[in-house]
Amino acid sequence: MSRQLMRNPARLLFSEALGRSQAATAAGASARETCSSSAAAGAGTPGDEGKKNVVTERHGTIMTIGINRPEARNAVNQETAAMLLQVFTSFEDDTSLTVAVLHGIGGNFCAGYDLKELAHNPTSIKLEQDVTKGPGPMGPSRIKFSKPVIAAVSGYAVAGGLELSLLADLRVVEQSAIFGVFCRRFGVPLIDGGTVRLPRLIGLSRALDLILTGRPVGAQEAYEFGLANRIVPNGQALQCAIELAKQISAFPQQCMLGDRSSAYYSVFDAASFTEALQFEFDTGVQVISKESLPGAKKFSLGVGRGGKL
Repeated sequence: MSRQLMRNPARLLFSEALGRSQAATAAGASARETCSSSAAAGAGTPGDEGKKNVVTERHGTIMTIGINRPEARNAVNQETAAMLLQVFTSFEDDTSLTVAVLHGIGGNFCAGYDLKELAHNPTSIKLEQDVTKGPGPMGPSRIKFSKPVIAAVSGYAVAGGLELSLLADLRVVEQSAIFGVFCRRFGVPLIDGGTVRLPRLIGLSRALDLILTGRPVGAQEAYEFGLANRIVPNGQALQCAIELAKQISAFPQQCMLGDRSSAYYSVFDAASFTEALQFEFDTGVQVISKESLPGAKKFSLGVGRGGKL
């Protein structure tokens, strides 16, 4: 089955779900990254300024998506969840965009679902029990993206905020960032993919350590677990994530997206090793004439030799 055929049903599902929502401390040198300030400068164009709780900007083919509720440590309420679903669906459908960067404005990534809203208005949260028929409580947590997403993590990424960070392919994490299943203390379950993605990402034993204890996990331990992919100085997660997104966007895209799709398929969807190998081959063979042969010609002329990107 081709990657395109696998992707279209999810895209249709979340387009429909969007319509319903609209209606209703220091790390080691090997782990640390320092980014140039120019990465976040340049031609960033403000997005829809009417979305108070979610702010988007465009940097060439990169979209940044900022949760903008700093007074609540960027906890997500129903309005914010609907906005996140909308902007991520727009990103997924816009063929001119290559990578999305999710971040929190004001010093924290996301403190999870807004429990104050839930406590004061229990009917505010509408849960769709069939995961194929609607979005998760945090918004985009049920989407299988066809393009890379990077999480730029500062401050707290806990409870549902941890789950949002797990949506991303990569997590660029500031030195003082904290991950954790803090909702363990209040009897709030992980229902935005946390128990599904976290064990696949860092292994069952480590995932259970976080899930059962609810303890805080700092940046260095998260890096050792494989939860954090880069550790950067405080205040630099967003600009470093944008720089990383630009690097990824500079590669031949069909080949990169095919390999990404195959990696996800082998982990989440393949019933056997053989099936995973077949999907890898069927996906990869499609790019040989379009990108591999032109790439081989560039290599023969000396481009990219010596590991130069």
